[in-house]
Amino acid sequence: MPFVQSSGAKIHWEAEGQGTPVLLIMGHLYSSRMWYPLLPALTKNHRAIWFDNRGTGESDTTSGVTVEQMAADALAVLEAAGETRAHVYGVSMGGGIAGEFAMAYPEHTLSATLGCTMLKTEKTEIKGAQKLMYNLPRWIVRALFKRAKPENYGSAAPRDAALHDIGVLAQDQFTMAGVRAQAYAIANYASTPERAREKMTMPVLVLHGDEDKAVPVEQGRKLHEILPHSRYVEYKGAGHNYLVANNEASTRDFLGFIDAVDAKGTN
Repeated sequence: MPFVQSSGAKIHWEAEGQGTPVLLIMGHLYSSRMWYPLLPALTKNHRAIWFDNRGTGESDTTSGVTVEQMAADALAVLEAAGETRAHVYGVSMGGGIAGEFAMAYPEHTLSATLGCTMLKTEKTEIKGAQKLMYNLPRWIVRALFKRAKPENYGSAAPRDAALHDIGVLAQDQFTMAGVRAQAYAIANYASTPERAREKMTMPVLVLHGDEDKAVPVEQGRKLHEILPHSRYVEYKGAGHNYLVANNEASTRDFLGFIDAVDAKGTN
């Protein structure tokens, strides 16, 4: 089981397949095993590299972390995998990390795919029910996962796929200290449209579901407007997890995008 040291934390990573490298960055609370809807198709013609963010899966939990540090963790994984550049794909919080990665390390970014995410331009505060949730015992949070409703995945989501994902998530590994640190990292992060336009000159794909209740679809549209040369795809009837709700379409769109970038790079 591969690990890499990154600023005081041992980060677990995996790789599979041959071809152009693709670095996958998962969202808040989830470990990298939640990339399972994409991996079978991706690894046919590409080298997929995925890792557990701090506080999830097999990676260490640290008392505090920033989005910038999680982007640095991603770079450490890429280098540990023996690669210098990759297509970078992140969803939700992972989309924010992927965006920061692309802005901080454009020389390592072949393309950026930003799914169900936004460009956060203001720091925010965690309070009320949200703050309470992050201080619940882990067994209660796991019980809440098991009670999740398939309808939350969006009106277009196949019920069997949603139920399967709920089951996988209920067995996923995380620590409450880790997800709490992630939440504060998100709250304390902010960037600017000007920086995004200046740094993200590589090809960018923005993906979003139109029934996303966690990151409203307007944020995906706004991100596309901020990055005028980006490509935007919106999935009708998909909630926050379009990887499950629209797996076939989102996989096809992503693979088509990075294959086109690769083809253009060989001309």
